[in-house]
Amino acid sequence: MNKQILRQAQELQARLAKAQEELANATVEGTAGGGMVKVVMTGQQTVQSVKIAPEAIDPQDMSLLEDMVVAAINDAAKKVQDLTQKRLGAITGGMKIPGLM
Repeated sequence: MNKQILRQAQELQARLAKAQEELANATVEGTAGGGMVKVVMTGQQTVQSVKIAPEAIDPQDMSLLEDMVVAAINDAAKKVQDLTQKRLGAITGGMKIPGLM
């Protein structure tokens, strides 16, 4: 029985490692302002790019642009969290494992 548990744990570890690698290579796009601000973020929550439409830039109201950038980053981070929960949750059966989710 102990060998079976060990084998199952090793299989779970391998599936988790593969899912984490897939997440590291995944990207999501967060948007704000109806798409005027777009942020691309990796599955490891690293921002890869920020695109700002010219019409989003109003020198008289820079705080609106700043708010849209923050909102787009937060949108992308939420999408990464959802993707992580979906991919790792399928493997762990919904169990929350510290350090993974």
